[in-house]
Amino acid sequence: MSEITPEIVAEHGLSPAEYDKVLEILGREPNLTELGIFSVMWSEHCSYKSSKHWLKTLPTEAPWVICGPGENAGIIDIGDGQAAIFKMESHNHPSYIEPYQGAATGVGGILRDVFTMGARPVANLNALRFGSPDHPKTRHLVDGVVAGIGGYGNCVGVPTVGGECDFHPAYDGNILVNAMTVGVADTDKIFYSAASGVGNSIVYVGSKTGRDGIHGATMASAEFADDSDAKRPTVQVGDPFTEKLLIEACLELMNTDCIVAIQDMGAAGLTSSSFEMASKGGMGVELNLDNVPQRETGMTAYEMMLSESQERMLLVLRPGSEDEARAVIEKWELDFAVVGELTDTGRMVLRHKGETVADLPIDPLALASPEYDEVERPWVPTPARADIEPSDVSPPSDPLATLAQLMECPDLASKRWIWEQYDHMVMGDTLGLGRPGGDAAMVRVHGTDKALAMTSDCTPRYCLADPVQGGRQAVAEAWRNLTAVGARPLAITDNMNFGNPERPEIMGQFVGCIEGMREACNTLDFPVVSGNVSLYNETNGNAILPTPTIGAVGLLDDSSKAIGIAPTSAGQALVLIGETKGHLGSSLYLREIEGREKGSPPPVDLAVERRNGDFVRAEILAGNITACHDLADGGLLVGIAEMALAAGLGAEIDHAAAGDVILHAWLFGEDQARYLVATDDAYGLIAAAAATGAPAQRVGTFGGDALQLGDAQLPLSELRHKHENWLPAFMAKV
Repeated sequence: MSEITPEIVAEHGLSPAEYDKVLEILGREPNLTELGIFSVMWSEHCSYKSSKHWLKTLPTEAPWVICGPGENAGIIDIGDGQAAIFKMESHNHPSYIEPYQGAATGVGGILRDVFTMGARPVANLNALRFGSPDHPKTRHLVDGVVAGIGGYGNCVGVPTVGGECDFHPAYDGNILVNAMTVGVADTDKIFYSAASGVGNSIVYVGSKTGRDGIHGATMASAEFADDSDAKRPTVQVGDPFTEKLLIEACLELMNTDCIVAIQDMGAAGLTSSSFEMASKGGMGVELNLDNVPQRETGMTAYEMMLSESQERMLLVLRPGSEDEARAVIEKWELDFAVVGELTDTGRMVLRHKGETVADLPIDPLALASPEYDEVERPWVPTPARADIEPSDVSPPSDPLATLAQLMECPDLASKRWIWEQYDHMVMGDTLGLGRPGGDAAMVRVHGTDKALAMTSDCTPRYCLADPVQGGRQAVAEAWRNLTAVGARPLAITDNMNFGNPERPEIMGQFVGCIEGMREACNTLDFPVVSGNVSLYNETNGNAILPTPTIGAVGLLDDSSKAIGIAPTSAGQALVLIGETKGHLGSSLYLREIEGREKGSPPPVDLAVERRNGDFVRAEILAGNITACHDLADGGLLVGIAEMALAAGLGAEIDHAAAGDVILHAWLFGEDQARYLVATDDAYGLIAAAAATGAPAQRVGTFGGDALQLGDAQLPLSELRHKHENWLPAFMAKV
């Protein structure tokens, strides 16, 4: 009787057509271990089978890009023989099932992606999306995820410096936890994963292998149903103290001449790491699974190959260097085991207890993973929404009271409760202006005057309304956030979070967002150097909002020229850079005040984004702007309020500057390509803007202890209470 039944194939996430391809490659039926290897290697999570056709259309090159997508993380040149290495990845499904460990191991995994390339991690960020605050699981999920991120990052000793957190009912059944790490390396000490050298030892380093995380990659490649809690055994368990030892051990070993290639054991564990290293180097692999360090008794070959136990690395060593490498690793109290060697056969041969338990061709398996195009994954464009005219939106009776209402809504309310649980100052290089709460975090490149700026951005409601505009806007806002602190934007990493790609409307969202991102990256010279795709984020057919999270990194050559969002003194002028038409479609005002999630999102003119941003950055570096804030959610009045709160200074707003634009649309419209700046020379700045064609107008003056609009006032103390109190009050509920 056949060991492999159609039911077993289906349980492993392979379609009948994919299993037929397995049979064609092998020329025989696989055994269970071999089927498991095919399953994880061809899972959506590992193979990108529904997305890679479209991902190939993104721009990935620039003179400063050292390595784009395809390695563990992307690499950009930051001058002086140094490189920034960074990536963002999702841990969505595990974090919903087991929020603490799911989020913690998400942090651990992205850290390994960066330090496996020779970089010391210098900063973590995270982008979180939760369901409605009214949903019974939301508070539990927020508490667990935040504790997991803080618990892991704080113990490892890498500062968590930025991110975002939104709430929407579309995430009730599928939260998003996207984790990003940025590291710094010398350009002549970067390590890659391609294996080479017949006979070279394959070495396992780190923690022992257990049964946690088995089929984690497969689980992350399927949508949830009502039995999601039963998947707890597929969630990995992390140990940040071991990760810290692993970082230091690997970086020390990288200062020797021992390493030929190195790869972290992430999704699909020992399977993916060994396959990827061998495939990239055109090699074969023989592994003796008896030598794999194990923390549980009686583990099978299937379990060892598919386990996603954390804090593990796979290395290829130079001949004769085993003892030197062992001494370094064991000094850090980690396991070190020679588990195999490279061959010239192009095959993976696994031995366990004296028997050959798997014999698979590497390239046919790795390179023949499915790639679905428009035929296999048909898509339909998202229907265009009607524009909403400002005159069709009811004006508030009291704009400042409406501002207070917006500032305490879940999306805009202060996230201090979250980031105060993260150590954002450890390592001593986080710039004070770049602490959480501003447009971009900033971390000094240790021992230099340079600083890296970093941010995470996406507006999912725009992507739902118009994926192309939403994709453009996500990239453009990340670019603006880096620009707003004075940094030169260099590159992005993306985390593409979507629902079931087998539904044409969901695939259409993905295709549209990619199109918009591609256009923005090209116009802004902002290439994609790494990323991750997370599909099947839906429960019982209810998909999340399309969420192409953009993580971005920029460079300040002189960190002393960085600025934040807080004006530095009373009397400084408020100047608005960019044109305001009062676009209220898909705005927070429309959703939070009128209860309507309707209308087209604001259009993104990429040439205007480039012009306005280049002007603002030049003026920051010239010292003519003392504070800057890009305008996005909530529009102008929210931006003014956020700057005022950051400085503890009120502001008098000149509503006559609205001109012909309806006042509430001028105050709350979400037009793009806009910056709000503080300056001591409004006349000079406006004249300089006019010379470049960038619209600029004075809209107010900082000073006092309240926001004043006409005869109305809103004390900063009252606004701060509303803004700061929502999240702590929400989390304190029993």
